[in-house]
Amino acid sequence: MSRQARIRPTAVAVVHRGESVDYATLDAAADAYAEALDAAGVGPGTTVPVLLPRSARLVAVLLAVLKRGAAYAAVDRRWPRERISRIAALSRAPLMVTDTGAQGETPLWIVPDEPLRQAASRRGALPPVAQDSSRAATVFFTSGSTGAPKGVLSPHRATTRLFSRSGFADFGPGRVVLQAAPVSWDAFSMELWGPLTTGGTCVIADTDYLLPGTLGELVTNAGVDTAWLTASLFNLLVDEDDPDHSCFTGLRQVLTGGERLSTAHVERFLERHPDITLINGYGPVENCVFATTHRVTAADCGRPDGIPIGVPVPGTTVHILDGEQVLPPGAVGEICLAGQGLALGYLGDAEATAASFVSLPLRAAPARLYRTGDLGLLDSDGTLHFRGRADRQIKISGHRVEPGEIESTARRIPGVREAALVPVPAVGGGYERLALFYTAKDPAAPAPALVRRALADLLPGHMVPHSVRRSAALPTTTNGKLDRAALLASL
Repeated sequence: MSRQARIRPTAVAVVHRGESVDYATLDAAADAYAEALDAAGVGPGTTVPVLLPRSARLVAVLLAVLKRGAAYAAVDRRWPRERISRIAALSRAPLMVTDTGAQGETPLWIVPDEPLRQAASRRGALPPVAQDSSRAATVFFTSGSTGAPKGVLSPHRATTRLFSRSGFADFGPGRVVLQAAPVSWDAFSMELWGPLTTGGTCVIADTDYLLPGTLGELVTNAGVDTAWLTASLFNLLVDEDDPDHSCFTGLRQVLTGGERLSTAHVERFLERHPDITLINGYGPVENCVFATTHRVTAADCGRPDGIPIGVPVPGTTVHILDGEQVLPPGAVGEICLAGQGLALGYLGDAEATAASFVSLPLRAAPARLYRTGDLGLLDSDGTLHFRGRADRQIKISGHRVEPGEIESTARRIPGVREAALVPVPAVGGGYERLALFYTAKDPAAPAPALVRRALADLLPGHMVPHSVRRSAALPTTTNGKLDRAALLASL
């Protein structure tokens, strides 16, 4: 981004609450914050949790962390305190950046409550840290199957590869990109660094929930022309949209994905907005935002196998494997990814890293691959099609959820003996909510409402089951395994 500050110092970099910050001011403020971080021991090889609301100040702090050669972990302020403390401990952070009080045992740097121009005026002469595209840039914390959050360590190149001139979308000077995703998501990286590394403008939404009126206002008043929407949010906006005063009018491109697309909603959108480019994207956080993308057309809505998830983005290759055997076009197998987008591994978890990031001899040369656990096929044109999961991992409103983490957390609640999570399918595909069933250790065990309240104190909001039910026993199949279909049928 510093390059853009030199090329176009007076161009608008960030807009928030109607206030504009140009590239020169943002870069200078980041330099000032970098000096404070340097004095606190932040440097190459360290990870810094950042607990700030979406704002231009947040952007300057993240830039400051990167300028010190460190990696940031943008933490959602709505997460329970215990989860934030676990993340700080896992990061072995020298400090946590926040604007509030104590967050546990990790030392804090309280960001001054001041205009960025005031911070920029303190810009010093701290020698820059040499940048390396292979160095860790950010840590994304996501749901883990073992009952603890999993930290995905992502390098600079994983993000920057997305914004080349031959990329999947139009980024650059003149483009105005909405930032509305939670800061902990990898989509946040696309919304933020997509415009800022290419000379565009990032408009930060001042709300945690994007409604049609909010989107329409930002398009009209801030000039937003590019928006990322999860498939669930896309469906909601299409359903609630007023054809006479559409919230989409004025957009040039809409990026969506995270779950299977609903062909009915896509068809309605394309009929109403034929001039807006609609791009479907696929990619686990271990490959940073997108591995493949597909420009959706009306013809895709008639495909019996659903809307494709596309062809690889720059710097990424896709392989379909059965074990270690590469499958031919048309054969369903595990989707495995290679290239510049791959994470360095899981923070502090060498065993999980070795299991998911493997080296296999492909085309006579060893290749580092990430095993996604997703099933799919490549057609004769090299386009990827999704076919489900090989395990229990699911997506809820774009969030990755490991049922094992929720079940493990439920079993920690006093009085709970067994716990089973069931995802409830949505009409348009994917899943719409979570249901938890549990058994009690004794008659005095907590009621469902109390169990749900306890889970809300321990888990992020998207992982808290929508419904909780107590059962005398959990049903099993004839071979003794948990009968999740029976649980689903009982809802």
